[in-house]
Amino acid sequence: MSQVLLSGFADEISPDLEEQLDTLATEGIKHIEFRGVWNKGVMTLTDNELDKVKAALDKRGFKISSIGSPIGKVPIDADFEEHLVSFRRAIAIAKKLGAPYIRLFSFYLPKDQNPLQYRDEVMRRMKGLVDAAAGSGLILLHENEADIYGMPSDRCLDILQTVNSPTLRAAFDFANFVHAGEYPNDKAFARLRPYIEYIHVKDMLMAEQRVVPAGEGDGQVKEILKELLGSGWTGFLSLEPHLAHAGQFRGFSGPENFRRAAQALKKILNELGVSYA
Repeated sequence: MSQVLLSGFADEISPDLEEQLDTLATEGIKHIEFRGVWNKGVMTLTDNELDKVKAALDKRGFKISSIGSPIGKVPIDADFEEHLVSFRRAIAIAKKLGAPYIRLFSFYLPKDQNPLQYRDEVMRRMKGLVDAAAGSGLILLHENEADIYGMPSDRCLDILQTVNSPTLRAAFDFANFVHAGEYPNDKAFARLRPYIEYIHVKDMLMAEQRVVPAGEGDGQVKEILKELLGSGWTGFLSLEPHLAHAGQFRGFSGPENFRRAAQALKKILNELGVSYA
């Protein structure tokens, strides 16, 4: 079994940066998927605030695994040129913080309409984001998310195959597939396996549509990790517990629930004989 790196959405712990770092340190986690701090989203932070974040992380030996951006979490008919300006800011933030990845989405679609009628525009925009990232050295991570084009696994695969770029890869989220009505190990994992670059660790009970710690829901977390890690895959497992609140743009867990989520994941990894750092 290969070694993996643990990360997490630290803003689920607390708005306070030091409390975030303290909690991560107690669990031996040295990476952060950076979505926000001080009750501000990452995209709204000033350069001065980003410098303060970087200094605090450097001082304590933390690194950023990915920018948890909201790019692509806008309606498909929103002004794309305006959104590209935001995306270029996300690129600048990633470079400033030394992040190798930017998490993004594939646009909200109008409800009660056939998603396929928006396919061409989704692909145009996703290719536009990839083109905008050219030369940056960054990899874009498409997350399967509720109500976007790439919510179900077949449309995630459609995006990745159509864009067909090493710059666009998959952030595989167990719970979000459950939310979409899929047991991830039935089709989603097999479909997306060649594209999986990064894992978001949260689990969900299908019947209740309630988020739970890894291994306690219908996300088939252990089975998928056993198969993936047993094949030699290495990368980040990023905790996104959503154990206290799950919102459109961020979730919250609190320190105790975040630790509970971390320990549930480590229990699975220990049972699989996987080393982690």
